[in-house]
Amino acid sequence: MKIVGVAACTVGIAHTYIAQEKLENAAKKAGYDITIETQGTIGIENELTAEQIAEADVVILAVDVKISGRERFDGKRMIQVPTEIAIKSPNKLIEKAVEIVEQSNQEAV
Repeated sequence: MKIVGVAACTVGIAHTYIAQEKLENAAKKAGYDITIETQGTIGIENELTAEQIAEADVVILAVDVKISGRERFDGKRMIQVPTEIAIKSPNKLIEKAVEIVEQSNQEAV
């Protein structure tokens, strides 16, 4: 399964990068491919490509603020949570993402 997402906190420093790291570690531990873009005080880093977004099974937005380019994810399965959730419960968040993908795959059958 492929996951993409964006992390962005109100200050754009600590929580943005902690959320990114926690999500990446949890997904990799579970055996999933993940790429998280950060939108912080120094702008957009690790910017997602159109190809990465197109190939993604689900999008995780761990955000506390309005993000740039949200429309890129229109039509994708999406979970949006505060950065705090991504930091405190990254494994549960990845499990929820898997659930959403499996649910919509069953509905498509």
